[in-house]
Amino acid sequence: MSLHVAGLWRYPVKTLAGESLTSAEFTSEGIPGDRVIQVYGPEGVRTARRQYKLLGLHGTLDANGRALIDGVPWDSADALTAVQRAAGADAELAEYHGIDRFDILPLLVATDGAVAAFGRDVRRLRPNILIGGVVGMAERGWEGAELQIGDVIIGLDSLRARCPITTVDPDTITRDPEVLRDIGHRFGGRLALNARVLRPGYVRVGDPVMLTL
Repeated sequence: MSLHVAGLWRYPVKTLAGESLTSAEFTSEGIPGDRVIQVYGPEGVRTARRQYKLLGLHGTLDANGRALIDGVPWDSADALTAVQRAAGADAELAEYHGIDRFDILPLLVATDGAVAAFGRDVRRLRPNILIGGVVGMAERGWEGAELQIGDVIIGLDSLRARCPITTVDPDTITRDPEVLRDIGHRFGGRLALNARVLRPGYVRVGDPVMLTL
């Protein structure tokens, strides 16, 4: 396989739609600015697993690295109003940089072969990086492997167990429960790989990728 970086994404506001990147810094905590703002309710962190309309809002970073929600500062009244419409009147927003802001590990790596088999928009899987040039479901054998992209080394840990967020169409923000049932039936409930950065540096779309099993 001739592998390359086919896509990069960052999600400045956890559980909201993210932003596509052409290049990104990779550090020991993943991509800087990823999931630094979270939605909270009285029960704790509130996500699109239940409040799926949050996926209709977009988190981005401005030129100064400040998180925005649909183009306005995350801590503005307009941003809070939009989030409360999607997640309930008791929803709040807060900044948090602890490593446990990630559900499992700081990165999620998807492969184009698995996405093709999945047959739906890659955004449903919410990866940070998409590896292109992968034959079929080869990612199933990548647990414990390493990816080298220039100076960057990414350690692949385990296949990701998928959740109801995959059932939400990223454009229409409508749910189809059959998507998660299909992932369970055809892929054992797991698609893409939990990953961490073993050696930091910069990655660009189009960069060649070396796989070490």
